[in-house]
Amino acid sequence: MPATPRRGRAFGADAHHQRLMMANLAASLIAAEAIVTTEAKAKALRPIAEKLITKAKKATEEDPARVHKIRQIQGYLGDREMTAKLVNDVAPRYVERPGGYLRIYKLGPRPGDNAPMCRIEFV
Repeated sequence: MPATPRRGRAFGADAHHQRLMMANLAASLIAAEAIVTTEAKAKALRPIAEKLITKAKKATEEDPARVHKIRQIQGYLGDREMTAKLVNDVAPRYVERPGGYLRIYKLGPRPGDNAPMCRIEFV
């Protein structure tokens, strides 16, 4: 019997909107180094941002695929300044670290709609 298909988290109108929203959250995280968002968005952002950091770590090494990796990051984020900051400032901090670059702190409910809030930041 085949496994039951599982749906991922849905945060907007369509898949394109969700990808752009995650790219904007990742760019904001890189810019500020910590952001406050809902718990669901923070948990969805973590694997995306960690993959971007891993790709940026590989782009800091001198290899033939360096430019390709930088262009892949640029293609996802859509922001040259944040790509440069990720590759030049953030990724070199984690060269010795094999993973787990982000930390999520739970902050409690938001006053307006009682949504659980979190702070996601670099370790």
